[in-house]
Amino acid sequence: MPAPSVEVEVGPHRVRISNPDRVYFATRGETKLDLVNYYLSVGDGIVRALRERPCMLHRYPEGTDGQKIYQKRLPKGAPEWVETVQVRFPSGRTADELCVTELAAVAWAVQMSTVEFHPWHSRRADTEHPDEWRIDLDPGPGADLESCKSVAGVVHEVLDELGAVGWPKTSGSKGIHVYVRIEPRFGFREVRRAALAFAREVERRAPDLVTTAWWKEERGDGKVFLDYNQNARDRTIAAAYSVRGKPWGPVSAPLTWDELPDVEMSDFTIATMPARFARLGDLHAGIDDAVFALESLLEWAERDETDRGLGDAPYPPNFPKQEGEPPRVQPSRMNKANWGGDGHRVGDVEPQQLE
Repeated sequence: MPAPSVEVEVGPHRVRISNPDRVYFATRGETKLDLVNYYLSVGDGIVRALRERPCMLHRYPEGTDGQKIYQKRLPKGAPEWVETVQVRFPSGRTADELCVTELAAVAWAVQMSTVEFHPWHSRRADTEHPDEWRIDLDPGPGADLESCKSVAGVVHEVLDELGAVGWPKTSGSKGIHVYVRIEPRFGFREVRRAALAFAREVERRAPDLVTTAWWKEERGDGKVFLDYNQNARDRTIAAAYSVRGKPWGPVSAPLTWDELPDVEMSDFTIATMPARFARLGDLHAGIDDAVFALESLLEWAERDETDRGLGDAPYPPNFPKQEGEPPRVQPSRMNKANWGGDGHRVGDVEPQQLE
């Protein structure tokens, strides 16, 4: 017997959804078809978040209780109307990734068991020049969402002083993200350098709450890590409106700055977001109209280097060694037995992902 299926009409396309009754979210019993309908209900928002961006997919063929597959290359069997963009990874390899231009492509990706959408911070027209600066507030041990909310207040203050408009959202996991549209005139290295300078300024203003230390052993307890490396090339974060791969179906939810102090992660799920979106629309709808020039932050980076003696900070382990980067090894383990002179720790390997 053929597997059960239904067809959904999305714009000019009909998308076949196989196994529509398969439970993807065990807490309330939502199915694969429920997930499709969720994304259709927030269609303008998810397409705006993904439009023209290379997109990595987090797939759960057996539902969120099962194995997660990190998929960079477009899954086989895509209809001809599903668009792609070729990207190059730090390893030197290339891949044709999903490039959403219409809502039907999102529905098709869900048919291919995608739960989470993780787009690049650049677009197809010029993948080497980001148009999005991402501020990632990641709570460490002893910190929590309340800690992130406090740090977000400092982030908002500094952004206001810069004249930059920040667009906050929950991560759907533990922390808070803030996005800023930027002019796509600088490469990933410069954008990351600007992001590091901003993070260091926030850390100076709230040293008891914030850390920019890459190595966990240096961060201390009860602090929020401002992950500047989310702006490095080929790094991705769950998009606004992306569901996260947990049994209760949390969503990375756009927020207003005014409501941020009172939100809880459990407020935003595939069960609650459709009504919120119908009531409020896309809270990030104006993001493309609020573009910030990075020059002032690059001046901050220059100040840190010349006046404060603060150079670059470590890159993620799968990146080639960068000029001016400090040794890429935990300070407590830096010795000749396990540290190569090029700054790589002996034995570092690239994470296993499907490219």
